[in-house]
Amino acid sequence: MAKISFFFALFPLVLSSSVTKAQQVSVYELKRADFSAKFTTYGATMLSLILPDKTGKLNDIVLGYDSIEGRVANRIGGAKFTLNGVTYKTVANDGKNTLHGGRRGFSDVIWTVKSYKRDSHVTFSYGSFDGEQGFPGNVSVSVTYMMLGTNKLAVKMVAKPLNKPTPVNLALHTYWNLGGHNSGDIMSHTLQLFGSKITPVDSELIPTGEIIPVRGTPYDFLRPRQVGSKFDKLLDGYDINYVLDKSSLKHLRKVAVVEESKSGRKMELWSNMPGVQFYTSNMLKNEKGKDGAIYAIHSGLCFETQGFPDAVNHPKFPSQIVNPGEIYRHFMVFRFTAH
Repeated sequence: MAKISFFFALFPLVLSSSVTKAQQVSVYELKRADFSAKFTTYGATMLSLILPDKTGKLNDIVLGYDSIEGRVANRIGGAKFTLNGVTYKTVANDGKNTLHGGRRGFSDVIWTVKSYKRDSHVTFSYGSFDGEQGFPGNVSVSVTYMMLGTNKLAVKMVAKPLNKPTPVNLALHTYWNLGGHNSGDIMSHTLQLFGSKITPVDSELIPTGEIIPVRGTPYDFLRPRQVGSKFDKLLDGYDINYVLDKSSLKHLRKVAVVEESKSGRKMELWSNMPGVQFYTSNMLKNEKGKDGAIYAIHSGLCFETQGFPDAVNHPKFPSQIVNPGEIYRHFMVFRFTAH
């Protein structure tokens, strides 16, 4: 319920040992012209996204790892938080901290398909129970993937607490490589990221509670530059939450623009969330991927739009608490072009 851990998908799909025979894993495809994507009921996970490059050649630009986060994406320091005078102890799965909601997150359960139309959308739903991974209250969750035209993918995540206030912070954890999922590293991808501040972290990647500007630091992508251009000033890559700048759009903020020169592909992302975790797959270590690909370190980019990490323990951060009768809504729109 709380996490969206990394789910590695191969075809044909193999049921994990935690999945019973009654819980059938299914795959659903959305397709319009040369634009197509596949999703599975195992974790409501995106398995692939195929689209043409500047010459018309089709490639899958999604690595084998991706998923939607659980009840609270990213980290909760000390695996605990206090809400309305009650301290909740969540499952620690990242040292002494909770990462993406615990050991068994939303990516590790079988979702139900509520609605499906091949050229339009697929909607998955899940009922998270009171006490799952230590979080309070029953929560109804749904995720809808929608194709808009032949080059846009929209994602809508909705959560409704049914009987208790609870933190909710869902995120999509797709690993992107615009050159193709098996094309090597992403160091030469050009990125513009519309966040002029970050929430710095301690040695365990827990936010300190500060909010600091990026200008003049290796975290500054306010003007487009190659992702790997300042890696020499970092320990091992990017894994940090950016505070997104306000946009002229009424409901969405522009998050990022990514381009890859060989394929000519460009991806633009908008969201209604206040933050985005930018991650350069620093933990990939020669993992076996789809179609025989080997994913080495920095093989993919992640843009996890979200509330701020560990917000339940930082009152100055935007609140993630959702009460019964309220509805959590998280929107993303991805636009793909090639020139």
